[in-house]
Amino acid sequence: MTEGGTTAKVYVLHAAVVALLVGLNFVLPEYHHAVLARVLVLAVFAMGYNMLYGYVGLLSLGHAMFFAAGLYGAGLPLYHLGWGVPAAFGAGIASGLVVSLAIGFLALRTSGVAFMIVTMMFAQVFYLTTLYFGEWTRGDEGLVLPQQARQMVVGDWQLDLTDPSTRYLLAVALFTAALFATVAIVRSRHGRVLVAIRENEERTRMLGYDTFANKLAAVVTSGLICAAAGAAYALLFGYVGSTFASVQYSILPLLWVLLGGAATTLGPLLGTLFMYYVVDITSGYTSAYMLIVGAALILLVLYFRKGVVGTIRDRWARWLP
Repeated sequence: MTEGGTTAKVYVLHAAVVALLVGLNFVLPEYHHAVLARVLVLAVFAMGYNMLYGYVGLLSLGHAMFFAAGLYGAGLPLYHLGWGVPAAFGAGIASGLVVSLAIGFLALRTSGVAFMIVTMMFAQVFYLTTLYFGEWTRGDEGLVLPQQARQMVVGDWQLDLTDPSTRYLLAVALFTAALFATVAIVRSRHGRVLVAIRENEERTRMLGYDTFANKLAAVVTSGLICAAAGAAYALLFGYVGSTFASVQYSILPLLWVLLGGAATTLGPLLGTLFMYYVVDITSGYTSAYMLIVGAALILLVLYFRKGVVGTIRDRWARWLP
């Protein structure tokens, strides 16, 4: 198949996924409507993690820090300073940019296990900082953003972010932007360099590429996507809390990516959707739901060693990005 034909198939597939998500807005029952909106925002978080882990091969245990940077960057100005939704969202993105640049410059001096430990340490510092400034953040109790502050005026339109349909469609819009941005990046020259770094960094450096600059760009891109997810979570669901900065929220996107398929563009969505619903459904039947979740994860790892989408790509659809 020609390069142009492959590109067309890739974009048609991703457009079809987005169209399906938009269509679900009109048919889903109220409960699943709200759950899927949350899943889509968390899937964007997983997509940000996948950019660094899947395509560069850098295992991080600190991505909760980027998500929480967006969460607090958007939530605190809106709650304490009375900023509007667009300004608050922009502040969340800016917070993610600052944090990812700083962490990237420092953490990329290490590699392998050391990189994992350093990112985890920085994330833990961030988490403890949110607890230390509890007067502003209220720590684990968190802040509930007032409904009247979660209104946005666009021209003659007034968007109420507390409205279920508006919230869902905005979650779809965020997911769509992150999805197509990811597709464009991984299919670009920069994306191919990132994969080359993952496979053999020393050889990539010998070919004349600045591996540090490319990895830093990947960290910043990853951080921005995660921060966008965090900012959107705060504004759409009206809650900001230190729990989202804990190590648990650095491990969860890793699980979602591994389940769906690392280094695949649709894997993070599938992994997040599967994990969220397995926990949600099984917890309604037994208090030992984590045992069932663990068994499901083991079966998936045994039969889909590269994740669901990754295994499909290896066996039947080599053109999947």
